[in-house]
Amino acid sequence: MLLLLVGTCLVAFVLLLYMLSPLISPKPLALPGAHVVVTGGSSGIGKCIAIECYKQGAFITLVARNEERLLQAKKEIEKHCINDKQVVLCISVDVSQDYSQVENVIKQAQEKLGPVDMLVNCAGMSISGKFEDLEVSTFEKLMSINYLGSVYPSRAVITTMKERRVGRIVFLASQAGQVGLFGFTAYSSSKFAIKGLAEALQMEPLETRLISETTSICTPEQVAKQIVKDAIQGNFNSSVGSDGYMLSSLTCGMSPVTSITEGLQQVVTMGLFRMISLFYLGSFDNIIRRCMIERAKYGTADKTA
Repeated sequence: MLLLLVGTCLVAFVLLLYMLSPLISPKPLALPGAHVVVTGGSSGIGKCIAIECYKQGAFITLVARNEERLLQAKKEIEKHCINDKQVVLCISVDVSQDYSQVENVIKQAQEKLGPVDMLVNCAGMSISGKFEDLEVSTFEKLMSINYLGSVYPSRAVITTMKERRVGRIVFLASQAGQVGLFGFTAYSSSKFAIKGLAEALQMEPLETRLISETTSICTPEQVAKQIVKDAIQGNFNSSVGSDGYMLSSLTCGMSPVTSITEGLQQVVTMGLFRMISLFYLGSFDNIIRRCMIERAKYGTADKTA
């Protein structure tokens, strides 16, 4: 009887997803000729994403603070052009300080390269340390750069995207934005804020957007390829590696799904992944406990020396 009930619920769930699939499956974005804006695009993952999009025929606007690094990135990206019409535009501005400046920068870019088809928010930074050791200004700084640095550019492009009913907004989050980690109270909270922003914003435009998370074992090039691939398809979540996939499933909560397969995978794997996560959490606690013991030993040794 119980097995029949479970089977009935599963069939009903599949039928529900099937009926909703036309609403939650966005059309792929064609990158050839598209205008892609990448903030924090002068280095790291941002630069790699710009290269990946340029390889597929996009026009690129790079936005970052350091003008010298912007020009260097421009030269690197232009090596990957596939036609002589492609353009790489560089604009130096701090996207986290003044919304009016960011808005003007986006207007300049659209005047030269046309409406923004995809915005990739890569501007950000990380500062680690125990909660009580971090200055309050650190929390303010990271929230400004990591959160408002994504809010301002997104706010500047969203109206035109809605009017055209075309566009993608990509938020570069982190696994630290899915689960709180020791030493990252300032960083994790700013990345959690981005996830909340993406989920709330998902309910407004017709097109879906992406939250991507990075892992230390992946190269920026690997992360960039996955982000661009998922952004083109309109997938809400993007993950790299098995750990990233597991975290995305575990923390999906009320997040949107963009395919029937994704929803089914989350339902089927949730219990197993939760069990695995308990081992991860246990190992994290053990690491923290061992470090505390070691520090205590060194402290005692210093006092008796």
